[in-house]
Amino acid sequence: MHMLRFLCRYYSPLKPHQRFFSSTCLYLADAHPASSNANVIHEIEQDGSRILQAVKKRVKLRDELLANMSEDMSSPEDITNARQLKELEPLHEAWSNWMHARQSLEETLPLMQDPDPTMRTLASEEFTSLTQTLSTHISTTFPSLLIPPSSTRDLHALLELKAGVGGSEAALFLSDLLRVYVRYAGSVGWRTSIIQSSETESGGMRDAILEIKGVGAYDALRWESGVHRVQRVPATESSGRTHTSTVAVIVLPLSEDAESMSGSDELFKMEDVRVEVMRARGAGGQHVNKTESAVRLTHTPTGITVSMQDERSQHQNKRRAFQVLRARLMDVKLSRDIASRRATRRNLVRTADRSEKIRTYNYAQDRVTDHRIGLSLMNLTSFLEGDGVQDFLDALRRNWQEEIMEDVVGESE
Repeated sequence: MHMLRFLCRYYSPLKPHQRFFSSTCLYLADAHPASSNANVIHEIEQDGSRILQAVKKRVKLRDELLANMSEDMSSPEDITNARQLKELEPLHEAWSNWMHARQSLEETLPLMQDPDPTMRTLASEEFTSLTQTLSTHISTTFPSLLIPPSSTRDLHALLELKAGVGGSEAALFLSDLLRVYVRYAGSVGWRTSIIQSSETESGGMRDAILEIKGVGAYDALRWESGVHRVQRVPATESSGRTHTSTVAVIVLPLSEDAESMSGSDELFKMEDVRVEVMRARGAGGQHVNKTESAVRLTHTPTGITVSMQDERSQHQNKRRAFQVLRARLMDVKLSRDIASRRATRRNLVRTADRSEKIRTYNYAQDRVTDHRIGLSLMNLTSFLEGDGVQDFLDALRRNWQEEIMEDVVGESE
């Protein structure tokens, strides 16, 4: 008699669910003894017990919300519950499919011992299909539905780049990074605009602010925040010695109304913002030092200061300054919300500190390494001029999904 064959496919470290179970188990059958088949459902559920526990908790919440809804659905609480019900509906549907497949598998098991060979063959095929369905739900379907939708999924982005150690070489590398982000944004259909920059005599930039208009830009690029380190031989280095330079990148969320100069929202009040105007400094044409076109905003409660002078009129600079201020305050709010949620958990999930070195670009080795996830690309040109950026963004997104799943499962225990 043929015994049950048990095949486990091991998942790579970047799979979102790899921390909860190390393999997805597929059960293949021809003509199996009843004693072996009886353990199949138990084995699948034991392998994904933490995922199933989280799903059951969400399904129970959905049932409770539905039971508490009033008939006319007129209260603010009903409206909130209805919105949550809509978010939980796909998970409830997947759970119903899981339970249906589980029941079908229980009904199929006895048929695999039927005296009729044709019936046993059909039951064997059904057994294989149903076990794969259950395994796929645990490995893919449930994890994807348990991850809550991002509250920032529709936001645009502001990228602030500042040259760090390395002097003129850091300024040159900042220009290189800026071109990488502009090129990548263009490749996915986002619009970009450099709203502020400070150029050096060597052709680099001491700092720059890049506006990226595109739905989902912030969520895609938020992992670029941190210190980027470059190791290369500068063009002016006659001895061929490798220099190490750094550029700090901060990715800020940008909403549709970010250019509004009103404070009629939860981010700030106008009475908390001090507005100063002054004459612009540096190169820029006849308006420089002749009109008070430069603007500086100071948000008194946080001490955040924004200066803007690149536009030709005070109104334009003021509009841009409020755009940056709003983005920085939104970033502070998001960071505070994340810290608050993590403070309530037993185990804190590691996050990248913006002062932490996150990535190294080594020209001699033709290598880019992201130190947070240990991913290296042995093709620096692909990152600087090709689609290598997407490889890192995808890997970082998967890593984030893994951390979110850890949160969700941990909350259900």
